[in-house]
Amino acid sequence: MSYVEDPGPGRGAVPPRAAFTSDAPSLPLNGTWRFRLSPSLAAAPPDVADPEFDDAAWDELPVPSLWQLHGHGEPAYTNVHYPFPVDPPHVPSDNPTGDHRLRFDPPHAWPAGPALLRFDGIDSCGRIWLNGTELGVTKGSRLPSEFEVGPLLRPSGNVLVVRVHQWSAGSYLEDQDMWWLSGIFRAVTLLSRPPGGIGDFWVRADYDHTTGLGTVRVETATDVVLDIPALGVAGHPAAEPLELPVEPWSAESPRLYAGTLSTVAERVPVRIGFRTVSVEDGQLKVNGRRLLLRGVNRHEHDPRTGRVVSSETALADVLLMKRHNVNAVRTSHYPPDPAFLELCDEYGLWVIDECDLETHGFGPLGWDRNPGSEPMWADACLDRMRRTVERDKNRPSVILWSLGNESHTGDNLARMAEWVRHRDPTRPVHYEGDHECSYVDVHSRMYATPGEVDRIGRREDDNERRRDLPFLLCEYAHAMGNGPGGLLEYRELFEKYPNCQGGFVWEWIDHGIAVPGHFAYGGDFGELIHDGNFVIDGLLFPDRTPSPGLTEFAKVIEPVRISADPAGIRVANHYDFASTGHLDFTWLLEEEGTAVAQGVLAVPTVLSGQMTSVPLPSLPATSGESWLTVSATLASATTWAPAGHVVGWGQLPVSAAPARPAPPVRGPVFRTAGQLLLGAGEFDAVTGVLTALGGHSLHGPRLDVWRATTDNDRGSAPGPSEASQWLEAGLHRMQHRVIEVDADGDELVVRTRVAPPAQAFGLFADYTWTAFDGGLRLRVDVTPDGPVPATLPRLGLVMALPGTFGSAEWFGGGPGEAYPDSCQAVRIGRFSSSVDGLQTPYVFPQENGNRTAVRWAGFTAPDGTGLRVDGEREFGFTARRWTAAALEAARHTDELVSGSLVHLTLDVAQHGLGTAACGPGVLPRYRLEPRKTSFALTLRPVAGGVAN
Repeated sequence: MSYVEDPGPGRGAVPPRAAFTSDAPSLPLNGTWRFRLSPSLAAAPPDVADPEFDDAAWDELPVPSLWQLHGHGEPAYTNVHYPFPVDPPHVPSDNPTGDHRLRFDPPHAWPAGPALLRFDGIDSCGRIWLNGTELGVTKGSRLPSEFEVGPLLRPSGNVLVVRVHQWSAGSYLEDQDMWWLSGIFRAVTLLSRPPGGIGDFWVRADYDHTTGLGTVRVETATDVVLDIPALGVAGHPAAEPLELPVEPWSAESPRLYAGTLSTVAERVPVRIGFRTVSVEDGQLKVNGRRLLLRGVNRHEHDPRTGRVVSSETALADVLLMKRHNVNAVRTSHYPPDPAFLELCDEYGLWVIDECDLETHGFGPLGWDRNPGSEPMWADACLDRMRRTVERDKNRPSVILWSLGNESHTGDNLARMAEWVRHRDPTRPVHYEGDHECSYVDVHSRMYATPGEVDRIGRREDDNERRRDLPFLLCEYAHAMGNGPGGLLEYRELFEKYPNCQGGFVWEWIDHGIAVPGHFAYGGDFGELIHDGNFVIDGLLFPDRTPSPGLTEFAKVIEPVRISADPAGIRVANHYDFASTGHLDFTWLLEEEGTAVAQGVLAVPTVLSGQMTSVPLPSLPATSGESWLTVSATLASATTWAPAGHVVGWGQLPVSAAPARPAPPVRGPVFRTAGQLLLGAGEFDAVTGVLTALGGHSLHGPRLDVWRATTDNDRGSAPGPSEASQWLEAGLHRMQHRVIEVDADGDELVVRTRVAPPAQAFGLFADYTWTAFDGGLRLRVDVTPDGPVPATLPRLGLVMALPGTFGSAEWFGGGPGEAYPDSCQAVRIGRFSSSVDGLQTPYVFPQENGNRTAVRWAGFTAPDGTGLRVDGEREFGFTARRWTAAALEAARHTDELVSGSLVHLTLDVAQHGLGTAACGPGVLPRYRLEPRKTSFALTLRPVAGGVAN
């Protein structure tokens, strides 16, 4: 086990170099390999490296792959804790060991001479043989290793053997809040290296924003010439600096110049982006301009293949980011497949490139023996940083190097920073764990509250070093389940303070693993130690469907903001560099959600950081509530979106709804056997509960304060979670006591007290029903009684409708769900959906689907009959085919079974979402605090699609 438990960086590999392709011959070795999994190294075949070893009875396994996702062992998820004893550098003897064998023949014309065997990713440790000769040992799972194999290659019948261990000393450095999965998970390639070729190079392409000139020179160990046809550069000695006018590279305008590096033996295509990164005046700048990073943290994940992410999937990620206004990526918490960074270059994303390092599991142990400060890990830490920088040094998208994540601090990290600063002074160093900022160039935090960000923005930090640095939130707004809430407040702070330069939402995608019926998370594979659904914390669902959180984030960070202005319409440009010249502006006038008129809005070109006001277009008169929606769309197709793609929009109220006279009361209440009749309504004579309306069977509405808890409700903000307080108070099991049913005259008044068992507090709820032609009016008066909890999950009514009422239509906020602190992405309009379509399929079921700012909503059967609800003030609603209790009890989406009813909630208010799953809780302005409340609704039966 000596090499497995060696804390060093491995052995046998050639020095790290840049990732690139050339016209030299190469042979991909991806495909079907022979595979056998042994429970330990001791149980693995000792002669596996022998070329004559018989592997005919072995299984087949695709490479790249992770063996647990192909039926060999099981995935396991932990966030912090190591799933093995913390006894560095030792690992358990029961260490699953996967032997991989491949027979291959080089092409007939394969040249003699030097050749490299390149592995782009092996988790966690690999020992490699070619034709019976050991090449070496890899560590640093998400980093490349290359081995010289030229003298060992045969014209045919080569046998490549890779023995991969699930655990190694390197596992202590790879505790990165992800699935523990093992195998050869990135490409394996044989590369011919022609004598006189280009072994390594560094294209240094700077830009001077004061002169508009770019300077390019290439660091190589050989004489190389540079060609850049678009700049008229041909045969230029690459090592000699060349200054010339260029278009700079930025995430908004990712101008790349195609070029070639050449020797007599090899040609390497390059794509050059001219840009200069600096820290000036306490700000992070590129090409002289302050950046505002509207970023996401991106783990590599596919629900079926794990960290094996195809080029098509990587491109899908980039396109989704661009289409949702994301401009930056932190590669959490390791360098991604190099192809992803090439896409960032091409399509335009700022990148924090993070080293393959995290030792979070030492945190619960007081950071005792943490590798960041232990000398025996010094070489491994520095090796990982070196391999990160050397591989990705030619990527213009990479603007900061990150030492890693959640590895505390220590001399090893300081030495990593020192090495980076010496090797590449053109990019600042990032590392959140250096809380004193003694060896980094930017101040970085995780999950700082808006109040903390405000203090940092005011430069009130006690630490002088931190005060003078740019500030980033490398993680914030934990996107777990329904949320995150509170994004708007962060954006306002980023725009208010020049030194607060944005951040990165945690994270991009839910790491669910596809199993029959649902997506699995921690604990679903029988893990003894796991962190449950904490791995389900992305802006995308595992199948890469955008969540409501991504829709909200896209709206909050939109680069063009449109709002009302005394002069008409204000258009503000929040791009870092670009003007609005590439955008068209259109308007749409809607009355009661129905389009009335539309047109093109003439908006002069607005430069970055500027704004303008334009007059309202000439609008036709409307008699109902009307809204003007103005959209900024791409005038022409780009590489990432078609023409017409919306990058920003705003809504302006045009006319309010006319005052509606109260309908004349039509009474009185009639008593029959066990029933009360009021207009079209039938009520239970004992409880006063509505049981039918217009011949439709109903039950309710009754006061309700419960919602199925969200991940954020159950979250880890300081102090007891909101969910635990609500459950302790019994808000999920409220009981109703009828105090009085007064059925005399034209009103039906039902007085109740709603309270949980074992508690002294409650809520008085008085229901006052009156009838009018076509329906019923209900006024509800709620009065807290006793020491009520500090907050309520929601406040409103719940009722049951016939299951046939499966279609919903409403006028109000939509089309998607919204909550008090996550409602920027909804607009006022008229929308429709099936009841099933109203649900948001969070991997871990929880409260979802709330529609907000609703004026009226209708629920109908296929024949058009149904129920319409109008609010005398705006209300919210959810409609689903299961109860809140069933939603609370479910752990996977396939546990939610449709019943025979539609359960409708009609809300006065909801508690906010916050981001307490890992971050701040709900801000005070979004907390639902109990107080005396009155609200009124009208309910009407619908016949044939028309309310009576």
